[in-house]
Amino acid sequence: MDLFFWVTTAIKIVFVLVLLIHVAPVMAWVERRGSALMQNRLGPNRLGPLGLFQSLADGIKFIFKEDPIPGHVEPFYYVLAPLVSLVTALTSFAAIPFAAPIEIDGRLLQFQVADLNVGILYIFAVASLGVYGIIMAGWASNNKYSLLGSLRSSSQMISYELSMGLSVIGIIMAYSSIHLGDIVQGQAQTWLQLGPLVIPKWGILIQPIGFIVFITASYAETNRLPFDLPEGESEIVAGYHLEYGSMKFATFMMAEYINMMTASALLVTLYLGGWNGLGWLNDYLPFTGMAHEWARVALSLMAFFLKVGFFMWVYVWVRWTLPRFRYDQLMDLGWKVMLPLSLLNIFGTAVAIYLGWI
Repeated sequence: MDLFFWVTTAIKIVFVLVLLIHVAPVMAWVERRGSALMQNRLGPNRLGPLGLFQSLADGIKFIFKEDPIPGHVEPFYYVLAPLVSLVTALTSFAAIPFAAPIEIDGRLLQFQVADLNVGILYIFAVASLGVYGIIMAGWASNNKYSLLGSLRSSSQMISYELSMGLSVIGIIMAYSSIHLGDIVQGQAQTWLQLGPLVIPKWGILIQPIGFIVFITASYAETNRLPFDLPEGESEIVAGYHLEYGSMKFATFMMAEYINMMTASALLVTLYLGGWNGLGWLNDYLPFTGMAHEWARVALSLMAFFLKVGFFMWVYVWVRWTLPRFRYDQLMDLGWKVMLPLSLLNIFGTAVAIYLGWI
């Protein structure tokens, strides 16, 4: 490992951290404007054009707001809980490739913070630790509603993590790898060609059931409507973050939005071709040499984040469209529908591979 490795890794870490930290204020604005659009009202419109500075004002308010520690809580774990949630949310994005690789002076530069050959396992392992922050917050708050919210979250995440993990098995079988870079490269291949129409080997086309199970489980894993039972305001006031305010509350919200970003990015990587999609524009680029290569990287970066942005919007769309499930409905869906579907998908994928359809 030489200077080139350390410098490029440091740049990638800074880029990803800055990107993830800005997800929360941007998505808070999108949530407000999006819900206003769906409900035929204005939403934020005073601070800046289209209310763009409203999230900045909220951030300043959170920073300067008084941040006392209630006397009835367990202080150490009360403070530690939001940090655990945020750190796990930030680190789980590290293994996701967000642009096409480029060769510089004979060295291949991968656009992911950690080029792990077990990328999928790493993301699931780190993301599963986020529930500890929620459990810690519920217990340390010494509040029955907070504890109920954290218990709901733990059982919900256990129920849906199983289906989510099994849904990915079909992708691993289809591309014969758990390395995310290899899976993205595999989706650049042609699956079917019908005359002039070329159908790429994207995961959503060869694993439609797996895609449905994965995206449904991702809503449950990020505690978003219609699966926001851990925060059910109409039932348990505010759930696990009831006793939190100021920057501690903002930290939980940042972790939720970053988890949404990571789930969307993983969804795009596994099922929507990753950074593939705008490669056909390479032939029209008015550049040569390294300028052409960097332009190709820019196109792949744009393709990746356009897809991620779409799924982030779908999160908002679903939140303001579907009502919250009852808790028994949540559990029934996870164990009686999602789990059998994911197992059926594995069996169907094995049959398809054996018959040469994939």
